[in-house]
Amino acid sequence: MSESSEHSADDELTPAELIARLEEAWMNEKFSPELLENKSEIVECVMEQLIHMEENLQRVKKGDIKASVHRMEIDRIRFVLSSYLRSRLQKIEKYFPHVLEKEKSRAASDPSFLSPEEFAFAKEYLANTETYLKAVALRHMPPNLQTVDILKAVPEPPLDSFVFLRVRERQENILIEPETDEQREYVTDLEEGAELLQDFQSCETS
Repeated sequence: MSESSEHSADDELTPAELIARLEEAWMNEKFSPELLENKSEIVECVMEQLIHMEENLQRVKKGDIKASVHRMEIDRIRFVLSSYLRSRLQKIEKYFPHVLEKEKSRAASDPSFLSPEEFAFAKEYLANTETYLKAVALRHMPPNLQTVDILKAVPEPPLDSFVFLRVRERQENILIEPETDEQREYVTDLEEGAELLQDFQSCETS
């Protein structure tokens, strides 16, 4: 699901390509059951692009139809950007101990799934939740039930759920794993533009 690391921060992208990357990250994040690798470089570049677009808009004469078109495009990009960031924050709030555990267990060479700001937010959210639960437990629970395992108390992301996939480039000899014991695995070719419903865990491993 996550974008390949083949694209570095040094890639020179046109504004249209940059927005397309943001929209791709947004859709992937929105439909993924778990938190994906952060795209902070894309977010920062889009925010810079929005500043330039706002500056250019100021130079357009009032009443010019271009001003309305540019304003609509700026608002659309802001919506996609805020929706992307909001989707990530909602997942962090919902699965915060598992998100932090995954971040802690990743190899040093692996890309971080959290931006520095998201990591600070997740840690603060965990600390506040633990403080609240301890206060409630001390007030209302017997001593033997006052310890709470946050990892067990908070549900994990539903990785057995299904997601829709769209093939970006033709792929040959893709192994399709069986969904039930009665089915058999098989190999197929996936054509560009094809759409399919796939188990999320097999999406990550295939």
